[in-house]
Amino acid sequence: MPLKIALAQLNFTVADIQANTAKIIEATTQAKQQQADVVVFPELCVTGYPPEDLLFRADFIAQTQQAVAEITARVTGIVVVIGYPRQYQGKLYNAAAALRDGEVLAHYHKNALPNYGVFDEQRYFSAGEQTCLFTVKDTRLALTVCEDIWQAGIIEKNRAAGANIILTLNASPFHAGKMQQREGIICSQIKHTQIPLVYVNQIGGQDELIFDGASFVADRNGHIVFRAAEFEEQLSVVEFVDHQPLQAGIAALYQPVVSEYKALVLGIKDYVRKNGFQGAILGLSGGIDSALVLALAADALGADKVEAVLMPSRYTQDMSIEDARLEADALGVKHHTLPIELAVQAFNQMLAPLFAGSQKDTTEENIQARCRGVLLMAISNKQGKLLLTTGNKSEMSVGYATLYGDMAGGFAPLKDVSKLLVYQLAEYRNTLSPVIPQRVISRAPSAELAPDQKDEDSLPPYSLLDPILALYVEQDKSAAEIVALGFAPADVHRAISLVDRNEYKRRQSPPGIRITPRAFGRDRRYPISSAYRGTAALNQPAPDNVKE
Repeated sequence: MPLKIALAQLNFTVADIQANTAKIIEATTQAKQQQADVVVFPELCVTGYPPEDLLFRADFIAQTQQAVAEITARVTGIVVVIGYPRQYQGKLYNAAAALRDGEVLAHYHKNALPNYGVFDEQRYFSAGEQTCLFTVKDTRLALTVCEDIWQAGIIEKNRAAGANIILTLNASPFHAGKMQQREGIICSQIKHTQIPLVYVNQIGGQDELIFDGASFVADRNGHIVFRAAEFEEQLSVVEFVDHQPLQAGIAALYQPVVSEYKALVLGIKDYVRKNGFQGAILGLSGGIDSALVLALAADALGADKVEAVLMPSRYTQDMSIEDARLEADALGVKHHTLPIELAVQAFNQMLAPLFAGSQKDTTEENIQARCRGVLLMAISNKQGKLLLTTGNKSEMSVGYATLYGDMAGGFAPLKDVSKLLVYQLAEYRNTLSPVIPQRVISRAPSAELAPDQKDEDSLPPYSLLDPILALYVEQDKSAAEIVALGFAPADVHRAISLVDRNEYKRRQSPPGIRITPRAFGRDRRYPISSAYRGTAALNQPAPDNVKE
């Protein structure tokens, strides 16, 4: 007897329980119209994922239970599989429930609770121990939740219990290459156990995390027969005959640079939308980073919701102003020019008595950046628009940024984007339509806070710096291991020393979009006050800092 299963790959908002409930009921109605027998939603779809310490609130859990009761009462003629936090016998579980015609067919408690990387589910939930099967049209369906199917043994346990198909609810966040990793691990287990699997993943931005969707169905041989599009809401129905899925549409798998661009666009869009901002503003310098952020913001929100502010100083080159205006015009973004020289002079005059007898240094450079931060924050406050910062991961790694200056803002789209990837993303965006002037891509990067300033005056070339940072920050390689890979000890020492010394800056930076396996923030939590030095084995003096 054929069985139709709908995959509801949707974008939920944390704690907007009423809206999430309405979305679940609406998608269920649509699934019924497509003659689906079962509709499966993502992990914790009722609350949104991750709800974090909201799970400690009794009122929040009570609202969740009321929502589950409403869904149970209102959906008929179809089996609905939802995820939610379930309070049961004095413990809280990351649960899934199968509902039909006002009844609960089955409850499942997530067995494997991840406690690594961005996950800390053991802080909130108790682990279940049992399998959970229910029957629809003579087919025995097993429930699992996310991490369960990454762990060896759980799929086998369900097969031994008599399951014909595995249904798994997921909130699996994106990072580069995650889709291949996800499908590879899961499909190898499916091939071993010879049981088909329906994988439903949420999409959307939630603070730093991006969920890519890419839901899929695999047959008992571990072959993908259906894959939903990445980063898009989608309700899809897959038919099973004799417990095996029929071939359906297979969307493209992850593509480097292209997928990262989509992730960044979605992250900006959802952060602005879910936090109620009227749009976004940013400082447009004529450099590559702000050019990319402007393009991302315009693509995410629409040009009419984005505003750019040019804030030239005495050191800003004419070509920077020209290029900034060209890009804003190409994107159709409103832009203003606010020279900062009067503000810089005012601050310098006020500070002159205190600075008498001292030499000029980065202090005077940073006053310029801080004047820009004040102007941008004022516009953000007045207009209710989100201020996007434009610093990238390379700069944040080594502290090449000014506290309360270019770091001032509400959201950092490029916080997990290396400088080399910034260039790749810019070039990709220009293949869609030419909006970033080629001169911006080809010229040497500069903060333009001093005469003829270049980033390489203070840092190793990004072609050397970025690989070192990736090895140290994302892979936890030691300085000695990095040198052994062929990098110059001096370059390794300088890069790692700056990373170690600038945790205090990163702790004060705005949240940003995670696109790598190891981002600053949830993934990498280092103490600010620490005697640890990753370069100790190299035994070289620490370099001067580059900015404050």
